[in-house]
Amino acid sequence: MESQASGIALTRPVLFLLFLLMQGLGLAEARSVHSDSESMNNKQFNYHKNTEMPNEKKITLGAGCFWCVEAVFKRVEGVRSAVSGYSGGRKDEASYRIVSTGESNHAEVVQITYDPDIITIDALLEIYWRTHNPTTLNRQGADVGPQYRSVIFYHDDYQRERAEYFKKKLDKSGMFDDPIVTEITPLDAFYEAEEYHQNYFERNPDQGYCQIVIRPKLDKFKSLFEENLREEYRP
Repeated sequence: MESQASGIALTRPVLFLLFLLMQGLGLAEARSVHSDSESMNNKQFNYHKNTEMPNEKKITLGAGCFWCVEAVFKRVEGVRSAVSGYSGGRKDEASYRIVSTGESNHAEVVQITYDPDIITIDALLEIYWRTHNPTTLNRQGADVGPQYRSVIFYHDDYQRERAEYFKKKLDKSGMFDDPIVTEITPLDAFYEAEEYHQNYFERNPDQGYCQIVIRPKLDKFKSLFEENLREEYRP
């Protein structure tokens, strides 16, 4: 069966090739769709102070695109919430439109709330370092800029101590071919990202970026940390 458009016959093979092309463009356009959505979501950003409930802790981690980090840690047993946001830059500029330029010096991060009786900070840090590349400065794969840097924003001195200890240990272990460039710095402020960034993978599982970039990270996490996988995500 054929259809006509501007005098050009679109056969099934041609339509199939166009479909593949559009799928590929989905990956390239995944990040730019944020800016288009910005005009639809002009809410006041939520600034979060470092407040914790009894029997819970928070740590804020940057490891490239926050969609990836959020998707991984939402699957970790003992994690109560994983919220995408911005940290580490100028306080008067906390929106995706500004952060995506790299000029505000904010990093895309995920603030993780966890139960220390179920999962330790050591286990969280191991998951963090083994599910991204901590040796590339201001870059994760095709995502380039200071907003994608590897960074740990610690919430207390114990977290700082453990992060520094494991960073040195991993460097000496030879696990990575190059030195770890992860920043370890105290949290100053956390700004929750726009609503359309939250829970992105679950909302858009078939989107190009989710399939090509996030899905392999989830598969790697599941293979390396099966014992830390939440029950609802087990096969």
